[in-house]
Amino acid sequence: MRKTLNLSLLSLIFVFLASSCEKDPGEGGNSAISGKVYIREYNKSFTTLVAEYFAPDEDIYIIYGDGTASNDDLKTGPNGDFIFRYLRPGKYKLYAYSADSAGTSASGTIPVYVDVEITKKNQTIDAGTIIILKN
Repeated sequence: MRKTLNLSLLSLIFVFLASSCEKDPGEGGNSAISGKVYIREYNKSFTTLVAEYFAPDEDIYIIYGDGTASNDDLKTGPNGDFIFRYLRPGKYKLYAYSADSAGTSASGTIPVYVDVEITKKNQTIDAGTIIILKN
């Protein structure tokens, strides 16, 4: 009886420790999310496309897991590229601010979101191109 009790207790401790080792999305891993930001620049009334180009020095933000606030941010490179490094597996939300062509935002800008999931360690996920508007 005592061996069974000790074995059950050890099994319970092992299950507890194994489940507590799972980490939430965020920094501390060896995966990455990369992508680009592209600008479509319009006139003030958004009726004429003036220019299109990859966005240098544009702010890009990341939210870890189910969070609602930005956990980190960086600037795009000269060709509009970005990479968030040292991430653990999990769900992430990237966003950049775009001009509000519909005029629904009091600030004149709206976030453009992209959902991304890292499913395993040592993985680089391409988030694609985030297209934002300027005027």
